[in-house]
Amino acid sequence: MAQDREPASTCVALIPARAGSKRLVGKNVRPLAGYPLIAYTIAAALDSGVFGAVVVSTESEEIATVAERYGAEVPFRRPAAMAADRSPDIEWVRHALLELEASGRRWDCFAILRPTSPFRSGDTIRRAWLQFSADGRADSLRAVQLCREHPAKQWIIEGDRMRPVMTNPVSGDTPWHSSPYQTLPPVYVQNASLEIGRTSVPLTKGTIAGDEVMPFLTEGVEGFDINTPDDWTLAERVAIDEAGSLPSVRIIL
Repeated sequence: MAQDREPASTCVALIPARAGSKRLVGKNVRPLAGYPLIAYTIAAALDSGVFGAVVVSTESEEIATVAERYGAEVPFRRPAAMAADRSPDIEWVRHALLELEASGRRWDCFAILRPTSPFRSGDTIRRAWLQFSADGRADSLRAVQLCREHPAKQWIIEGDRMRPVMTNPVSGDTPWHSSPYQTLPPVYVQNASLEIGRTSVPLTKGTIAGDEVMPFLTEGVEGFDINTPDDWTLAERVAIDEAGSLPSVRIIL
């Protein structure tokens, strides 16, 4: 259990959990190491001490029931039109914030915590919150990790030819696609573990990230994201091999 917490009632945790996953059917409530996947994200959010409320956005009655059992609020249902495969995040985030506002609950900041990152802990969230709140100027913070496959080694195919995604800006030097990884500029890829932003950004600018985005570097398995059956198999292995890597879950209801 975390110590020396300083609750930040100005921030709300938003957990998106639609029911229509196709690559891994029912993943949000599928049992991992004995508990529904979403339970670990709820547990981490509650344990962090950062949030004034932990709210799940879903169109599913089943997911809503599970979420409430593990301590989250589900005060509204997400419209089905905002829970499709290609529904952008901005839609459900604005919907959630406006629904909360309509009930008299306003927040300076929000965090997106996706259930597909079960190894993100309360400590992870606290670390991110401290970095974001200390900055004071960024529109948002997003979790990233060093990419394994450098985009300078990637190509775009156009007809029967292709061109590199990135090129070496120094004319005459070795092309980046022919250079060792270690010589290339570090590039980071976002992961799904968390995002934190100011509520004014999605409500007034129509974007989640805004213009000034802070990086938050995840460590170890904090940024692990489950989307496919292979991911699930690996997550089960990590849960066994790295004892204590999952947040401690409590049944509230």
